[in-house]
Amino acid sequence: MRTAEAIALVAAARTDADLFGADQPARRYRELVAALHPDRLPADPAVRAEATDAFIHVTTRWQARQVTVLGDYRLGAPAHSGDLADLYDVGADRLLKLPRRPADNDLMAREAHALHTIAERGDPRYLPYVPRLVDEFPHRDAATGAERRINVLATAPGLHDLDEVRRAYPDGLDARDVAWMWRRLLVALGLAHSAGIVHGAVLPRHVLIEPDAHGVVLIDWCFSAPIGGTIPAMVPGQEDWYPPEVFQKRQCGPGTDIWMATRCMTSLLNRHAPRELLDFAQGCRHRFLADRPDDAWRLLRELDQVLDRLYGPRTFRPFTLTP
Repeated sequence: MRTAEAIALVAAARTDADLFGADQPARRYRELVAALHPDRLPADPAVRAEATDAFIHVTTRWQARQVTVLGDYRLGAPAHSGDLADLYDVGADRLLKLPRRPADNDLMAREAHALHTIAERGDPRYLPYVPRLVDEFPHRDAATGAERRINVLATAPGLHDLDEVRRAYPDGLDARDVAWMWRRLLVALGLAHSAGIVHGAVLPRHVLIEPDAHGVVLIDWCFSAPIGGTIPAMVPGQEDWYPPEVFQKRQCGPGTDIWMATRCMTSLLNRHAPRELLDFAQGCRHRFLADRPDDAWRLLRELDQVLDRLYGPRTFRPFTLTP
């Protein structure tokens, strides 16, 4: 395998199966290490830097396939693969989040800061709408010397992201089912914004629901920023879900999250969605940040008024992922 081919393979792989293959993973690992090893790289500094990053990524992922001890935690195979980190079930309803690249340590730090800040400043009644940070620590890889920041998050069983919801209902949902998700997502945003934090990546994959109890948890705070700051990066392949100010590296605000949350919700609606609800959504997605709503709590009250006019007093409507 040539170096360029190996670099391209590593860059494209999202899972261990993509990276190492399903049939002979050990053989693929040896091929990648041979093609990317620092002692065998060309003199071109740019190629060397790219190949070295890929080499660290490959060796890290391979080691993670084995049972590993990080701090006080024993790791097996990853339970989930996120945008920039692998997540390991370490028991006691906790997930250890290990970034695949040391270059993403700053994003892990952003998540820890955001969750600390929300926990300290947020209304305790609404803290279940975001993950709870239970531990954070650095880990230095003995083989490569690379140090990575690790976050350990409390989790809850029975959660499903909005991508799963959309797959279960390819023709869309009744607006009354979307309504409870929308309301709770605005609560999560109101909690964060009151603490001065913009989530910055309100995407379907980051909005988790608990169907039976109508719970919502907004996860992955690695792309968060303080109100008035700039979103540090976009999730690759999800660029269409972002408002203009993120592309332009301009200041973000509550309206940034509200724009993205509205896009998530309207993407779930079926073709029978009432016009008044669609008009409400349109008002949340103006092109310019200054023209959008900037208070999720006030917006929640306005949404409730729309829902009351459409459907009357709220009643519990059972929801299942089996249409």
